[in-house]
Amino acid sequence: MESARPATLGDLTRIAELAEQAVAELAVSKGGAVWSRREARAKPYTDSLRADLDASDRHVLAGEFGGAIVGYAVVRAETLRDGGILGVIDDIYVEPDAREVGVGEALMDGIEQWCRALGCIGIDALALPGNRETKNFFETFGLVARAIVVHRSLDDPT
Repeated sequence: MESARPATLGDLTRIAELAEQAVAELAVSKGGAVWSRREARAKPYTDSLRADLDASDRHVLAGEFGGAIVGYAVVRAETLRDGGILGVIDDIYVEPDAREVGVGEALMDGIEQWCRALGCIGIDALALPGNRETKNFFETFGLVARAIVVHRSLDDPT
């Protein structure tokens, strides 16, 4: 059975392993080279996740299937210029072998509950270009594109 629950310090090692897998998987995707240097979770993963667990404006979830942690999510509350609060998903990841069984959905439900309890005006998440699976996943929860970031690499001399 799939579920999501607030993560604990006891989950930290396993969630750090999943964070490492998530960064490695996305770093080789289109847009992943800059993402991994700019937006990806900071190393060491255990330290950055511990800071998230300790922060009152962040929520860390452990996604389980059959009693094993196979996914995680981190969402933060961002105060906007007008005082409103926006929920921002910094991390959401489920191991490839555990996808399509409802763990991601359970994580998203937990994120939405937390954001609603804070009075967030909405939820933002990032999907790399060409990652149709992620885009489709977010769209099933009503998240749609509201901005497009464009980039030109200056590392390539051509």
